[in-house]
Amino acid sequence: MLMAASSPPPAAASSSGRLARVRLHDLAPYDGAATPAYGRAVHALSASLTRHGAALLDLPDAHAAILRCALQSARAFFRANDQPAFYLYRAGGSASRTSDDGGGDLVPACMDDAFRCFGEAARAALSAIARHLRLRTNVFDHLLDDTPLPVNEVSSSELLVAYSNQHLHTDHASSTACLGSSVPQVDRGFLVLIASDHPGIEVCDPNGQWYLADGISGPGDLLLLTGRALSHVTAGLRPTSCYRITNETRASLTFRLMPHANAILDCSPIAAAGHCVPQMYQPISASQFMDDLCAEERAVSNHSEAPSESQGSFISEPSLRSVLSDPLSGAFLEDAMVLLCGHSFGGLMLKKVIEMARCTICNGEVDPATLFPNLALRAVATVVKMEDDRRLFHNAALRKRRKEVTERMDVLKSTGGSRGNGELVLDAENPTSPRGVQYPFVVGERVLIMGNRRTPDKFVGKEAVITSQCLNGWYLVKAVDSGESIRLQYRSLKKVSELQLQSEMRLQPLTFLHNKYPSSGS
Repeated sequence: MLMAASSPPPAAASSSGRLARVRLHDLAPYDGAATPAYGRAVHALSASLTRHGAALLDLPDAHAAILRCALQSARAFFRANDQPAFYLYRAGGSASRTSDDGGGDLVPACMDDAFRCFGEAARAALSAIARHLRLRTNVFDHLLDDTPLPVNEVSSSELLVAYSNQHLHTDHASSTACLGSSVPQVDRGFLVLIASDHPGIEVCDPNGQWYLADGISGPGDLLLLTGRALSHVTAGLRPTSCYRITNETRASLTFRLMPHANAILDCSPIAAAGHCVPQMYQPISASQFMDDLCAEERAVSNHSEAPSESQGSFISEPSLRSVLSDPLSGAFLEDAMVLLCGHSFGGLMLKKVIEMARCTICNGEVDPATLFPNLALRAVATVVKMEDDRRLFHNAALRKRRKEVTERMDVLKSTGGSRGNGELVLDAENPTSPRGVQYPFVVGERVLIMGNRRTPDKFVGKEAVITSQCLNGWYLVKAVDSGESIRLQYRSLKKVSELQLQSEMRLQPLTFLHNKYPSSGS
């Protein structure tokens, strides 16, 4: 998911001393007998994600060699073609060439082995995250593809292989995430693993500070980031990473661990483990979840002329909620207390800090007698919670209306309440017409402007054409006679069919023509 930036990014701090480097060997699947190395690895990984929004995975030598081979192959292949190129590779299917250099079906070498290495690392990291949240290590496995994949089935997870330099440019939307332009991004999936031959990825920590995340990564390291789907299934306990790519001369392998299309993203395991689940995290299908995120992307791009307002708030949302929430319970910090070091905590994390007598962020000593309420943070948390509740109510109402419309349309089709061409009757004469339909019209359709008290009189009663569909049931329509455009909601419009036009012209020709072409007179 991409978001526009209004100015060049400031210099980021180095990742030295920030991210934890966890050996993938220590994150082997948990078999019921936890070893000290496994426990330390799980804690280090989760602590790094909480404090810095990212972590480093140290691969075994065999895996590291495969990824080095894949990076070298990608760089050599794309240089030979002298084109900005990238491949979207999925296991079980062929690589998808998205550049226009006519390279045919040729692909860089080692893609199968690289995909397998990334998949093993991503699943091990996901199991460790589940373990840290007091869940079964395989609790999220039913949301992922089967391993191995059934015959003739293509993986939902994907591997983006890319190479670019300062002399090569591309306008393809999918390339922006890896070819980079310092645009802040958040990912849609569960986890993102990135390997590259040069550093150049900056991550925004929960305090809003950007730092170079892969500055100390070696050839056998993978940068681990979290996505929106993981944040949803963990009820916000594992916030989404926000990152940007600043080095434009690099070969990279970006693996996205995605849920399969038929998966249902819900927080029932989180609730069963005793965590607090805010009401905004309702069960939703993976396909609908991805469609909603695509709609958010389109909303951001549609408001690109005002990036400082619309996109600035969108960029800050992931880190804002993580700052205003207790990372253990997910509850808003309406009881926030501030320490002498300046960091604030609330809920279960505050209790843990007091028990440890140390700040979990800076490791400074904590004296319970020196704690005092952070009134400003409490007030902000209260306001954001109210906004979340309103958003929850709005989304629940939308889902309810969509379900009702679908059910009523099914009833109409089964009872013959449709025309011969399959078009549903949605007029006033049909008592079972579905109400609350947010998008009853399509682009290019002719409508009659019924208007409301806020509609200018010059548009009321005029025939118009739908030119574009906006959010929440709003349309942009253009009047047929004057060519003027106006933005109206679906309730202010009425469908004009050919039969209705012919009937009105036959019964009241003069009145109809006068209303449609007032300048022509009677």
